[in-house]
Amino acid sequence: MHTKEDDEYVLYGGPDPVDLDRFGSLGEVIVQELRLRPTNIGLIDPVTEEELSYSQILEQSARLARGLTKLGVGRTDNVAIVSQNSLQYCIAMFGSIFVGAPLALLNPAYVEGELKHAIALAKPKVIFISPDVVEKLMAALRSMRLEVRVVLCGEHPAASAYPEIIPYASLLAESVDVGPSFRLEPVDRVNHVALVVLSSGTTGLPKGVELTHQSIIATISHSKEAAKMLELPDQLVALAVTPLFHVVAGVGLLNMVTNNCRCVVMPRFDPALFLRCIERYRVNLMTLVPPLMVFLAKHPMVDDYDLSSLMTLFCGAAPLSKEIEDQVRERLGVAFIRQGYGMSETTLGVLVQDGFENKAGSVGKVRQGQWVKVIDPETGRALGPNQRGELCFKGSLIMKGYVGRERAIDDDGWLHTGDVAYYDDDREFFIVDRIKELIKYKGFQVPPAELEAILLEHPRISDAAVIGVADERAGELPLAFVVKEHGELLTEQEVIDFVASKVSEQKRLRGGVRFISEIPKTASGKILRRELRDLLKNSKSKL
Repeated sequence: MHTKEDDEYVLYGGPDPVDLDRFGSLGEVIVQELRLRPTNIGLIDPVTEEELSYSQILEQSARLARGLTKLGVGRTDNVAIVSQNSLQYCIAMFGSIFVGAPLALLNPAYVEGELKHAIALAKPKVIFISPDVVEKLMAALRSMRLEVRVVLCGEHPAASAYPEIIPYASLLAESVDVGPSFRLEPVDRVNHVALVVLSSGTTGLPKGVELTHQSIIATISHSKEAAKMLELPDQLVALAVTPLFHVVAGVGLLNMVTNNCRCVVMPRFDPALFLRCIERYRVNLMTLVPPLMVFLAKHPMVDDYDLSSLMTLFCGAAPLSKEIEDQVRERLGVAFIRQGYGMSETTLGVLVQDGFENKAGSVGKVRQGQWVKVIDPETGRALGPNQRGELCFKGSLIMKGYVGRERAIDDDGWLHTGDVAYYDDDREFFIVDRIKELIKYKGFQVPPAELEAILLEHPRISDAAVIGVADERAGELPLAFVVKEHGELLTEQEVIDFVASKVSEQKRLRGGVRFISEIPKTASGKILRRELRDLLKNSKSKL
């Protein structure tokens, strides 16, 4: 059964703000915002202490765009970034968007097999990299027999051995007049892809989520609208602490720079640097994942720093308990904490709290420009208040689709999330379960099917299943149930090490390994994960 937008059980957040509708592309929005405040500091590297003003960001981004054009990159070509956070990362993002080339943000922690899959999805003509990924990236490219120009942001002793590698500075060699005559060509905002971010599915390997110029402009408009209702300082200071390849951080950076934020870009998370940055730069705003909220709530070293400048904390990627939220409020005196619900496929949050008096467990109400419904998974019928079903969305924030896949959204334009939810009489939403089987480790999506496929490669394993087990700091930890080949000897550590050798850091079996005689399955062969969870629960209760 299909539902329409005027169905009484389809909730609407009201129309999108229209203040940015006059711009022809995301790049044009960025150029306009950078021109408005040329002397404001926009980006800071807290390690090197390098700072870039808005005018310097505009000039460097325009020069990098010119450099990409000279390499033959146009709006029908793809670019990728495989890098730690850095100022060069930010400029590479802006420059690629100026050109109009779809930009894939890839995880630098990927091991070679994951990296090859990501590159095959992204099909980049140029890849920006940090020094730490030089050798594994070049090994992947050679193995795939791809001819790709690689731009190195930094230095590496082996760089000269690879003729494909060119220095980042070479793309900034030519000056560009960024005065009033500097213009970017418009794009088809609704259909032209700005970013490709990778999202794990239940089937295993990541999928490339296509986010358009329109969907990212919509998030910028929402931020501007929210700012009108608050008394803010002349320029907010934001701390980018999560990896920029993650949709929350990558789109968040674009949001911050276009909303007059001074953005401090941490290369990677380090507890002392994190706290020093907040104190030194008087940070007002951060977007965090639940493990960092737990850190702020409980770690003793937090008391050694002055964090009184913090005004607003956004938390997403996984559920945050009301207990931790209240502990952060009390410890730091932060009045405004907003949780929300979103996915890579929804650009940023599509459900958001108001940030003041948050109901326990709530992820807020539907955002402007979005429709939401909760459906019966069997019939597709939209359900009323306090009835549990699958959460579905449509609207300006929803992705165009998956790379190379036509059928990501249903015939009526609805994105089916695979999450089970309900809304109450106040139209606030609560996530209660998952239809899909993804494990959420520190905000990262870990697909059990991928780990199970790896486990089955082991010659002494005959069957395997993976579930997530709750952990206060990480959210969930992957745990494997393993059936050994008859008569074979195998230890838990051997299994853990085997998986660790084949996956990136967040996918390791931190929940451990349990050996059992048989994996419970349906007649059609589907793993009965609920029975495995019950088995784990019962074994713990007997201890």
